[in-house]
Amino acid sequence: MSQAQSENKDVTLRTLRSIAEKQKGLLVLLALFVAAIYAAIVGYMYFNQRSLLFKPDGLLPEPRAVGLADVEVITLPMSDKTVLTAWAAPPAIEGAPTVLFFHGQTGNLGDRADRMREILNSGFGLLAPSYRGYPGSEGQPSELALISDGLQLFDGVASEGSAILLHGQSLGTAIAAAVAEQRPQAQLLVLEAPFTATVDVASERYPWIPVSALMKDQFATRDLIANITVPTLIFHGTHDETVPMHHSQTLADLAGENAQFHVITDGAHNDLWSHGLWNDVQNALQKN
Repeated sequence: MSQAQSENKDVTLRTLRSIAEKQKGLLVLLALFVAAIYAAIVGYMYFNQRSLLFKPDGLLPEPRAVGLADVEVITLPMSDKTVLTAWAAPPAIEGAPTVLFFHGQTGNLGDRADRMREILNSGFGLLAPSYRGYPGSEGQPSELALISDGLQLFDGVASEGSAILLHGQSLGTAIAAAVAEQRPQAQLLVLEAPFTATVDVASERYPWIPVSALMKDQFATRDLIANITVPTLIFHGTHDETVPMHHSQTLADLAGENAQFHVITDGAHNDLWSHGLWNDVQNALQKN
């Protein structure tokens, strides 16, 4: 090999090494960039997790404005002095239960007026609290606080001598179930589109985030439903894209013979009442 050829070979090798080092540097920079983006997303979701889970919205309307002329707006101080607003009405039929209604994660009580109208038209009483931090109520929501409030509200209704039907809608199912576990004297527990746990739903939606290690309010109904002795009705739609139906199937399996699982064909997350949910609840009460 001539000297010129040797020098050309050296130049080529140095060039290749330089390119390889630059590529390596670019890969390192790309990895750092991706890691920074990932950390930023995880950090945002961690520090804003409660605003992602609890989504109050709008102004709380007057019950009369949404067709609930017989409903009274009341204020209820909780044990820590936080004041909640609730919609309430006594049973119109003697001996009928009062429905302690725990709503879903979004909006406000006015968005559930159609459900409440069916309850009242059946002669049942109603107590529907607006959660802490939701329109009309003070404070900030958390799993511990909402369950504590639910227990206090149950005890208040029970002290008046009314039988109590616990009804939870979506997020409210976790509160209703937690109350039922600790207050077995409830007449019936109704779970409308429940989840096994909020942390399970989040893990399914964000499998690339260590949700179980980061989530504060995990609402793990799956961990307590086997302890519930209150007769339980579980309703879930086959077309629910918010909470997949396998969550309810798991809860029904864990509850065993204590629960009846109603599969609503073609039902979505928010339309189960239009598929006859309330009729099924009333039929179950008549059989008990």
